Amino acid sequence: MKYRSSTVGSKWTKTKWLLKRRDFLKHIPQTMLFNKHNLTTMLTSHSVVYFKPTNGSGGVNIIRIKKRAQGYQTQSNSIKVVYRTIDQLFNNLKRYSAHRPYLLQKGIALAKTNGRPFDIRVMVQKTNGGKWVSTAVFTKIGRSGKVATNYNQGGKIGYFRSTLSDAGYHAASIQRKEAKLKRMGVSVGHCFDRHLKGFRELGLDVALDSAGKPWILEVNTRPQFYPLKHLKDKGLYRRIVSFAKQYGRRK
Repeated sequence: MKYRSSTVGSKWTKTKWLLKRRDFLKHIPQTMLFNKHNLTTMLTSHSVVYFKPTNGSGGVNIIRIKKRAQGYQTQSNSIKVVYRTIDQLFNNLKRYSAHRPYLLQKGIALAKTNGRPFDIRVMVQKTNGGKWVSTAVFTKIGRSGKVATNYNQGGKIGYFRSTLSDAGYHAASIQRKEAKLKRMGVSVGHCFDRHLKGFRELGLDVALDSAGKPWILEVNTRPQFYPLKHLKDKGLYRRIVSFAKQYGRRK
């Protein structure tokens, strides 16, 4: 059976879809297309801004920009560079965007578990009967000093409940958060269906800020789940695969 699920590469397109839903507005970090005016606007409003390729995946080519007392600091992987003026910063970033479009997104200070930043993946899949189901919620725990939490950036996969427990949340609060994230996943599925037919799977990347508020950083239309194989408990992986087989995906 051939893989059948719609894919949309552009993060900008997907962000615009989400912004049409009033109930999502407060969960979407401010996002703009990269140009000099928008770079100035974003760095006037926010102390940390992410510069990411509109069509990138896997946390590749993401640069974190931090406002400093004197100038701006960029970080790509573990390499940091300081620019004294916004013109110098813009000219450097422009080299990347000459080849493909980039976005600017307000930086969310990720919650930490045992001192390491983490974000959350909510996996939603559609049954053959057309019903969206949140099939898995797990965490991606970043390596200290890295810009992205992705598995292929040295991050590791964690269980949702134990990650949040190590982050200081108690059991009842963890349960409420998991239920809220699962509802959010299904809502995003319905939202995407209004714009394009044929979606069978989505992977939401969600950040929790230090106050515990969820922010949707990105929605992946071809989400990876092979790293779940490395968890001791294979239950999550098997559950996702059992749904994925219905639309021709094996791994």
